[in-house]
Amino acid sequence: MSNVLVLKSSILGDYSQSNGLIEHLVSSWGNSVSSVIERDLVATPIPVLDGEIAGGLRGGDTLTARQEEALALSDMLINELQNSDTIVIAAPMYNFSVPTQLKNWFDIIARAGVTFSYTENGPVGLITGKKVIVVTTRGGMHKDGPTDTMVPYLKTILGFIGLTDVEFVYGEALAMGEEMAAKGITNAKSALEKISA
Repeated sequence: MSNVLVLKSSILGDYSQSNGLIEHLVSSWGNSVSSVIERDLVATPIPVLDGEIAGGLRGGDTLTARQEEALALSDMLINELQNSDTIVIAAPMYNFSVPTQLKNWFDIIARAGVTFSYTENGPVGLITGKKVIVVTTRGGMHKDGPTDTMVPYLKTILGFIGLTDVEFVYGEALAMGEEMAAKGITNAKSALEKISA
């Protein structure tokens, strides 16, 4: 896990439980990590995918300045992903889904011929051989239930670009009173300690 990419997507800043759990994990690795790239997708947001940006991500000689900027950003983000051994993603649940900021990151790095390719046997992911740890925090309790639509989405989009070694850590019931919240954080930290052992 020598090179680690950390993606934060909480809108709560210093009050974010997911950010706190990720920081707990990375600090526990200590000197076993060669480099950590931390990208706060809220502090430095990725532009929302629209027709102009989608066209620009295909490249070409007649790109607008906005398209060139989006393509350069996409190239940089993909380079960070390619050069990482472990990707740690903070994915708090907002309205039964991932934060918009995290969705925007996926939208700008999912590029045909770069992070995945279409073949006669279907799409094949091109970002392989990496470990992904997703720390997902929720106000309620959704794990393994019908309201947890974000885990299937994350497994699908990560697998689509080749990231199939994915482990989820859950911090749940964080808005269900102090006792339940404390238990949820304790359970999440315990799961992270097993990962970092």
